[in-house]
Amino acid sequence: MTIMPARFLARIPAALALAASLVAGDLTIRPAHADGVAKELFGAVTLPNKGRPASVGFYAKGCLSGAQAIPTDGPHWQAMRLSRNRRWGNPLLIQLLERFSQDAARKDGWNGLLLGDISQPRGGPMKSGHASHQIGLDADIWLTPMPNRTLSASERENISARSMLKPNAFLTVDDSVWTPAHARVIMRAASYPEVERIFVNPAIKKKLCDTWTGDRTNLGKVRPYYGHDYHFRIRVHCPPGAVGCKAQDPVVSGDGCGKPLAWWFTKEPWAQSKPKPGQKPPKPPKPMMLSALPAACTAVLNAPSVSSEAAATFGGASAIAFAPAAEPEPAFSEEPPAGVVPATVPGADNPVLPEFGPYPFNRP
Repeated sequence: MTIMPARFLARIPAALALAASLVAGDLTIRPAHADGVAKELFGAVTLPNKGRPASVGFYAKGCLSGAQAIPTDGPHWQAMRLSRNRRWGNPLLIQLLERFSQDAARKDGWNGLLLGDISQPRGGPMKSGHASHQIGLDADIWLTPMPNRTLSASERENISARSMLKPNAFLTVDDSVWTPAHARVIMRAASYPEVERIFVNPAIKKKLCDTWTGDRTNLGKVRPYYGHDYHFRIRVHCPPGAVGCKAQDPVVSGDGCGKPLAWWFTKEPWAQSKPKPGQKPPKPPKPMMLSALPAACTAVLNAPSVSSEAAATFGGASAIAFAPAAEPEPAFSEEPPAGVVPATVPGADNPVLPEFGPYPFNRP
């Protein structure tokens, strides 16, 4: 008989309680997933579970129960890369994105948001593109504003956002592209109490530090990070009272424009590691297994799905098919690379999402 370590035994009551609450009231029996590569298991699921909304685990190690999809189109947003099936999120985030799109259009001169990846139907690791976005509390916003027309299915798959950086100078903002509206929309996003962090390229952070003349109270939320010159990422706090959602360490006080920012403009963050003579190259990291995620994520993965009919009629419209990209873009990782980080987002390889999802709150 196998004896489980005490640290695992101690987790069982809490994990069972959380798992039960996520699927409460649904007694449908399904074959359980055995342990496997988490990104393959979560990446294969096309619909959310029937459980209550909950973000489980940490931003880069967790899953999402009871996800909501943001509609393909709203008054002030359009969703991109629809075939990836990554516009699901915690209702708290979905609601914030709709409010943000309205505020940015009405107050900041931003025509509308082009929405990139949020999360998969049940969160979890993705097959390509992100280390985070696993618990439905991260969302990518393109730094290209929405056009004055509805983009076609093909355009949503193939057009790219424009980098804010000068060509061949990945730590210098291109003033022919950057506008005051870019600064306003980023600072608007940072102004919401629900927002925990905003991730931007270090050059964009420096541009804000050097030029932002408005209220700088929330400038410290804007964090420099690899990539993020074509888009910025919104990260919201764990929902109030959430059980099983692991918060990130708070942002340190101040505007973040001092010594920590200067570090990004040294060689250290971008230097390639040099192996010692005779040293064997390191083995590639092993993929994250389902068993490495919080125990409740197995319950989320195994829970019954909402019906495809229900998903397709969230907004009163049926699902539509989108043509795949002719030439998928190369994948990238948000993890620090051994060299310069590509900033583009990977191509689509996930099933189609219904055209409309549930609107997060009533409109006047």
